Amino acid sequence: MNWKECEPSFNSNITAFALKAKVIYPINQKFRPLADGSSNPSLHENLKQAILPNQPVEASPSSSLGSLSQAEKEDCSSSSSIHSTASDDRFLSRTFVCVNSFPEVLICESVDLDLCIYNLHLKDLLRLDTALRREKHLMFIQILKMCLLDLPKKKSDDELYQRILSKQENDLEELEKGLQVKLSNTEMLGTGDSEYITLADVEKKEREYSEQLIDNMEAFWKQMENIQHFLMDQFKCSSSKARQLMVTLTERMIAAEGLLHDSQDLQALDALERTMGRVHMAKTIESLKLQIQEETRCRLAALSRSLELLTVEGRLSGRQKEELLAQQHKAFWGEAERFGRGFVQRGKDLVKASLVHQAEGTAKLKLAQEEEQRGFLAEAQLTSDPAEFLQAFHEVLERQRLAQSYLEEQEDVTTTEAMAVLCQELYRSTMETFQKFVDVLFLQTLPGMTGLSQADCENLRQEVQENTAWQLGKSDRFRKQQWELFQDLLEQDKQVWMEEWTLSTVLQMHLRDGHESIVHQVLGRFGGLSEESTWYILQGHDLLLRSALRRLALRGSAITTLTHMRLAGKKSLLQELREQHALEQGSSQCLDEHQWQLLRALEARVVEEASRLEDEAQQMRLQLQQQLLAEAQEVGQLLQEHTERAIGQALLAHARNAATKSRAKDWDDFKRVLTEAAVESVYVTSAGVSRLVRAYYQHIGRVMQDHEERRLQLLKTLQGERTENYKLRTKQGFGDPSPGSKAVNGSGEACTAVHQRMAAQQKKFLAQFTVHQRIRLDAWKQKARAMDHLEAQLETQLQEAEQSFVSELAALARVPLAESRPFSSKRGSSEKPVRTRRKKPPPREKGNPGGPTDDDPAAGGHPSGSLRSKRLNQQENEAGDGESPKKTLKERSHP
Repeated sequence: MNWKECEPSFNSNITAFALKAKVIYPINQKFRPLADGSSNPSLHENLKQAILPNQPVEASPSSSLGSLSQAEKEDCSSSSSIHSTASDDRFLSRTFVCVNSFPEVLICESVDLDLCIYNLHLKDLLRLDTALRREKHLMFIQILKMCLLDLPKKKSDDELYQRILSKQENDLEELEKGLQVKLSNTEMLGTGDSEYITLADVEKKEREYSEQLIDNMEAFWKQMENIQHFLMDQFKCSSSKARQLMVTLTERMIAAEGLLHDSQDLQALDALERTMGRVHMAKTIESLKLQIQEETRCRLAALSRSLELLTVEGRLSGRQKEELLAQQHKAFWGEAERFGRGFVQRGKDLVKASLVHQAEGTAKLKLAQEEEQRGFLAEAQLTSDPAEFLQAFHEVLERQRLAQSYLEEQEDVTTTEAMAVLCQELYRSTMETFQKFVDVLFLQTLPGMTGLSQADCENLRQEVQENTAWQLGKSDRFRKQQWELFQDLLEQDKQVWMEEWTLSTVLQMHLRDGHESIVHQVLGRFGGLSEESTWYILQGHDLLLRSALRRLALRGSAITTLTHMRLAGKKSLLQELREQHALEQGSSQCLDEHQWQLLRALEARVVEEASRLEDEAQQMRLQLQQQLLAEAQEVGQLLQEHTERAIGQALLAHARNAATKSRAKDWDDFKRVLTEAAVESVYVTSAGVSRLVRAYYQHIGRVMQDHEERRLQLLKTLQGERTENYKLRTKQGFGDPSPGSKAVNGSGEACTAVHQRMAAQQKKFLAQFTVHQRIRLDAWKQKARAMDHLEAQLETQLQEAEQSFVSELAALARVPLAESRPFSSKRGSSEKPVRTRRKKPPPREKGNPGGPTDDDPAAGGHPSGSLRSKRLNQQENEAGDGESPKKTLKERSHP
């Protein structure tokens, strides 16, 4: 069989034209585009036949004629040149099937595989963002609950705590519902009723997704900021306690963000690995589907050569040969098309069954995971170490996400295996039909037409089978080369992904360092802020920055995916060119000098197109990176606004503190001037001074007496409540007889009953001890709050008595009160929020609540209990010191 030995695959004129025009198609293809750009008319005379019967067929594994099911789509959707798709606008308008699960990808056309899989990767990133956002909300509620438990409370506060938590949960739920509605509306963008979508619509949807997620992130920030005001307004919590709660909440949310960041990095890499695995599985199924087309081409090529030999020998006329070839083409390609239709139809049934099975598994897993979450939260001790609790809760949620991901991966693998089995089943059925066609041709048709004996026809059939096996061997070798090239391409893609991942990490570090440097420089210029205020601002900025960078990291992954989608078509065409080079290099064994030059030119063409593709890829990456940087700038602007507001509140509190100190100093100066004026005044007499001092002491005495009576009455009331609570809790908790106290029948069980009763008594004693300790703790907290309330009232009344004495003395000495207005203004409207903070003193009581500190950016700090005690001692000392000017006045009246 000399025709097998050396088959020149080059036609010099056509090959030279192809390389010059840079047209991609197999060099040994028989039907090529004409020089005027039109196609060979014979190619479209009968689309059901890949090769006309009046021309000899030479099978080529990568012939662009391919199967007839591929010919039409390649003719309209794929260009023969990389430069024909150089226009970004044209490629962005490219449509592909919009799928929602990987099994649906397996029945798509091969030209849409990469785009469909990358689109699924974008959906995976969006689902990951949703899962992490919901975990953040869950952890936020648990952290807030722990912070509220740290506050001292009364019985009536339990319901208020529940209202606070319920409000936060409802706000988060409404926030998530609003976001999901926006995301759903965006998801419908560009699709409508069609199952196809363009790449431009995908990019637009991703931009809108990013904007909506950033808005949601900012809304969550605002909700956190409003907690402090909500506690002060609704819960009547003091400013210092509300501020301390926010400090603790911020610290723990920073720890939660760290856990979420690490989890996001790991699961984003897992999603990338899953996407690469999907590409591998889809390529495997596509290779199995194309196997029947290679089989058809090889068998038809062998039949064509056998009939050509019979025609040369005069056994068949040219017309008979053409008719037989036409019949065989129609039969073989018709069977190949039935294979394709059968695979699509039965493949859709497999996909539906897979989706139903996955939905059922997901529903069961979701119910089990919700039950697991409730069980964990019910058993967890919120008052234990918060860091350990957060770590344990995060591990539970992460394990649940991994279980969901594993379920999806297993379903993908199972469906792929089922598709492979289906391909093999249809392949065997089609091969049996092909063999019947060959048997009918050589054992029934040819003996009557050629006059050959059955033995000769059997020999011809054996030769056809040998020729077919040889053709299939060439095809198998080429398919192995194709698979190796595919593996190389997959490794290159993985390397590009990891490089983009590294660049994204560097970008995050750069953004983080830049923002932190700016904030430190700004705070460094305000030397008046206390260290506590500065630290609180930095902590708040750190929390927001972590959240923003985590969002930008996922957006960067989406940008990388869109870059690969833009380059998918061009990479596919370059891959075809590499496969053609591998085919020509492997099949061409006897080449002259000119043919070797053409092969070298093809190699140079591959290198040139690869270099050009790399340049275009770099330009596309830069173009899409500009979008990421613009979004990073937008997020940075939001961070700046929040940080500016926090710094402004801290500066305002610092200014209030400075003004308060200044007013207090003015008041002390006024009292000193008033004392000197009273000593010098002729209007001040001994009798007048004695009357003022006596009235002042009487007022102080009544205030102290009332305070002592209220204190004793309160202690008595609290003692009674404590006793009643102890009796009630003891009765509720231990009124029922224990199981071990029941009578035991039979003398043989007496020993067991004794042990049971002892164990029950021990448990009862320990439980009583725990209840007793809890009751004591609640009682002490309640007593502390009540004493704090009485102390605030006493301070207010003492300040009122002092101001009344100073006002009367100023009137007696004819000293104008204009100098005391700063103190009076401080006691005016600005005291209202402070008085609210002071546990609602009686409306008639107005006192100096003390000045705010710069530690509270929202409303200024308020004195703690110890500071109020110092102020009370100061007022009592001042009451005693009042004798000094009065004695001076008396001595002046009695020289």
